Amino acid sequence: MSLPEIYLKKNEDKRLRKGHLWVFSNEVDTQRSPLEQFTAGDLAQVKSDDGKVLGTAYVNPQALICARLLSRKPNLKCGSNFFKERLTTALILREKLFTQPYYRLVFGESDGLPGLVIDRFGSVFSVQITTAGIEQRKESLLTALVELFSPTAIILKNDNSQRQLEGLSLESEIAYGQLPNSVIIEENGAQFKIDILNGQKTGWFYDHRSSRASVANIAKDQRVLDLFSYTGAWGIPAAMAGATEVTCVDASESALTLAKENAELNQVGDKMHFVRSDVFEFLKQARLDNQLYDIIVLDPPALVKRKKDFKQGYEAYRRLNHLALQVLSKNGILVSASCSFHLSRENLHEILRSSGKHIDRHLVFFASGGQGPDHPIDPAAPETEYLKTFFCSVSPSL
Repeated sequence: MSLPEIYLKKNEDKRLRKGHLWVFSNEVDTQRSPLEQFTAGDLAQVKSDDGKVLGTAYVNPQALICARLLSRKPNLKCGSNFFKERLTTALILREKLFTQPYYRLVFGESDGLPGLVIDRFGSVFSVQITTAGIEQRKESLLTALVELFSPTAIILKNDNSQRQLEGLSLESEIAYGQLPNSVIIEENGAQFKIDILNGQKTGWFYDHRSSRASVANIAKDQRVLDLFSYTGAWGIPAAMAGATEVTCVDASESALTLAKENAELNQVGDKMHFVRSDVFEFLKQARLDNQLYDIIVLDPPALVKRKKDFKQGYEAYRRLNHLALQVLSKNGILVSASCSFHLSRENLHEILRSSGKHIDRHLVFFASGGQGPDHPIDPAAPETEYLKTFFCSVSPSL
């Protein structure tokens, strides 16, 4: 039985033909294919203006991105076998990259599963479904995960704003199995206890693992400041690598409590200090107190979540980097990151250039980083590349 059809307006198929997976509502010929005929999550054939099939997508008529392609094939059957095939393909790549089962297993569009993120914590899986199309098929997804991995537990992490845009519930749940009392992962030679149900996003941020390893490599005998530290993923490996002192600053008491436990777990509690504070206020006070640090890691949450937030978010990034540079020791290192897709690499480059010049410092980039290999980038979908990091050596002005 053929699926219902969505026709695009003339010339609106170019992005899809180049490999992208999204259809925006203003690209649809609603005279030929009214969107209101669809229920959120329905499958449909997407066709160009001249009737050529572009693929099978799931649809949400209420969303700005009203359709997302799952396959270039027409009339796709999207059951557990479909998910098993996509999950297996994703797994093959991860097993080539990692020797231990701690990684992002599925990264949305890059793994052919738009609207889905899965982080693997050994035998525990944290699943983030952000679209009605995947939500409607979550039982098939769960079946595929159970058959492939025999997990201890599968957690549905539903507390994110994207689900709200799709009209989905925001309550997280244990969808399968039983969550162990303690979930511990390994990264860069360190162990970390994580809180999946109450933690941010999926419970952990695998994306910075490569940059964290780079910081640990230069941390010996250094005084390190880890800003927006969360549960210590940057600071603890630095302490283990020989940093003389590590200060973790975060506004979340629960995150810092877990960071303290992780410091003790890795036997570096005596080197670490934990400060609950707004980072802006901490940096202002550190400047007044003439506190200086040899390495500063500045890894804030996304400060530009939407395009319309750009101006305000850009200014926040500028202020943070400006303040951080003022408490950096002579010939110190600033590691500055942004996970905001709408703040480009060029934007962060300019923020650092202008901040260094403004306080009369000679700032050079000696390395740069991005998301780890378990967050692969689809060259046809620029939205899959979001993370950027600059490693800056900062010295007195020439």
